[in-house]
Amino acid sequence: MRDWSRPMIANADALLKPLTLKGLTIRNRVMSTSHAPGYGKDGKPQERYQLYHEEKAKGGIGLTMFGGSSSVALDSPAAPWNQVSVADDSVIPFFRSFSERVHRHGAKLMIQLTHMGRRTKWDTENWFPTVSASPRREPASRTIPKELEPEEIARIIQDFAAAARRCREGGLDGCEVSAAHGHLIDQFWSPAVNHRTDGYGGSLANRMRFGREVLEAMRTAVGHDYVIGIRMSGDEMMADGLSHEECVEIAATYARDGLVDFINVLGGQARDDMAHAISLPNMSFPVAPFLHLPSAIKREVEVPVFHAQRVTDLATAARAVAQGHVDMVAMTRAHIADPHLVKKLTEGREDDIRQCVGAGYCIDRIYVGGDALCIQNAATGREATMPHVIPKADVRRRVVVVGAGPGGLEAARVCAERGHSVVLFEKNALAGGQINLAARAGWREALSGIPRWLAGQVGKLGVDLRLGTEASAEAILAERPDVVIIATGGAPSHGHAKGAERALTTADVLAGRVELSGSVLLFDEMGQHNAASTAEQMAKRGCLVEFVTADRYAAQEVGTTNQPIHYRELYKLGVIFSPNLDLIEIYPEGNRLVAALRNTFTDQEEERVVDHVVVDYGTLPVDGVYHALKARAVNAGQIDQGAVVRGEPQPFDLSHGFALYRVGDALAGRNIHAALYDALRLCKDI
Repeated sequence: MRDWSRPMIANADALLKPLTLKGLTIRNRVMSTSHAPGYGKDGKPQERYQLYHEEKAKGGIGLTMFGGSSSVALDSPAAPWNQVSVADDSVIPFFRSFSERVHRHGAKLMIQLTHMGRRTKWDTENWFPTVSASPRREPASRTIPKELEPEEIARIIQDFAAAARRCREGGLDGCEVSAAHGHLIDQFWSPAVNHRTDGYGGSLANRMRFGREVLEAMRTAVGHDYVIGIRMSGDEMMADGLSHEECVEIAATYARDGLVDFINVLGGQARDDMAHAISLPNMSFPVAPFLHLPSAIKREVEVPVFHAQRVTDLATAARAVAQGHVDMVAMTRAHIADPHLVKKLTEGREDDIRQCVGAGYCIDRIYVGGDALCIQNAATGREATMPHVIPKADVRRRVVVVGAGPGGLEAARVCAERGHSVVLFEKNALAGGQINLAARAGWREALSGIPRWLAGQVGKLGVDLRLGTEASAEAILAERPDVVIIATGGAPSHGHAKGAERALTTADVLAGRVELSGSVLLFDEMGQHNAASTAEQMAKRGCLVEFVTADRYAAQEVGTTNQPIHYRELYKLGVIFSPNLDLIEIYPEGNRLVAALRNTFTDQEEERVVDHVVVDYGTLPVDGVYHALKARAVNAGQIDQGAVVRGEPQPFDLSHGFALYRVGDALAGRNIHAALYDALRLCKDI
């Protein structure tokens, strides 16, 4: 129950008020939009997919939508991103079990139906060509679609109708049609794609015809008492795309004609890299950057208006509803970070909400064929094996954690939640580890929210946090531990080039240990954020920066919501990009440095004379304390990998000593999520 002595966020009552769509009552105004986490299996939303959404239902959400880009037709393949196919009746039993899971916790469940048109791949699944209103190539999917013939248009309209019937028969509470992100309906709407001269092209009314016929056919298939909505852009934000005024007219016309029961509005389009990054805004954008778009549409329609785009906190969500901008606010990525955020609000535990920082790790993984994982919540998407609520242990242990970076903080948090007595050593005066460096760079400051939440939790749980205290083997043993977890992180590597000791590292720059001026050659072997962020910081301070990498392009490992932002900023600052070059030697020439480079394809060598060379070769484990303790530990510092994978406790006998483990970069240089996952899956069973 809520502790009513504690104040809620402003306007929380507006957020917690039910919303009724036709005969369907949703318990509050918080939702998760349809998205594609890559959890589909054989085109069906099976157990993993269902557990992921069930957790949100347990956490108090009003409406959760699944199946972003769920296909209604065989020429709109579900395969490229492990999507859901609604193209035949075999999906209905999965919908029924899914509905039962979500409904038992009081939430409602809907799906998004779509035909991707040109925004998909032809060389997968059924190998049919992509199709669209006109044969205009899409940069994102890199396909030239076949122009749809009238007979094919009629067939796809019936595919939508049949898919809607399957949703109703499967017990779903409703469905939305996607006309956002450049899907087929939007391809008919948009003058950037639709160059037809028949009744489906030309005027806006003609371009709206296909969408109208889809919605009419769906309504015929499911009846007038079933909820059908549409997701659409409020402004495509492209010179040749739909204007804001045209989007408002489309929304108002469809609503006035009774074709939709709600309108789910976003900003932008997704036809190329930059457009995609804008339509899925990361931490470089302000909170709720496109709220004005649904607000404008709401003034023109009588049906409820939904919105999602970087609404990361409940205060912003509550303001959007209370001030009448929207009727329902979607916090999709916020629920990936914390599926229990509504429950925590109603219980007066707002400070316990793990707030989305906008890193984009979840989405970036999807667009390279991975599954959606949260950079800071390793349980999300792993509900079958990883708990969001940590259970108490049967036996209370004494646990010592060394290092208060993300892995160490998570280890301390989970162990304390288990009921153990926890000491956490950190040699620096501030917890956070390497995140503190990453957060200093340009637009990535929001990363600091990750250690801030973790530090707040370990404080509440009574962890003995000893900042400014470097842990020796003797100090650790003096605590008489049952378990020691080494989370000392990694130290930057200078790499393997001859004369590498003459280089600075990106960590030196980000930490402010050096002040650079003049010309800088930045060599990046990792392809991640650090080098790009460092280049931006140096260029902003007046350095002439050449960004060199052996990869095919700079920041090659950075995902689709983040990489375009890096490129935009670096181009604006005049950074020079030099891919396909390896750094082979650094040597002095007077008071300057010469960087010798070798082309990775031709082996041709070239040189640069610069004032500074900065490198990013990742990190190597800081493991001195680990090796000092290893011989004394009952497990010699090893884990039983089988037990970890099976979700079982480590099998070591602690009656005659302590167990020793490493997590995060103290084990091997990886990333924030890996450190957190190492800690969670080990410590949940200690």
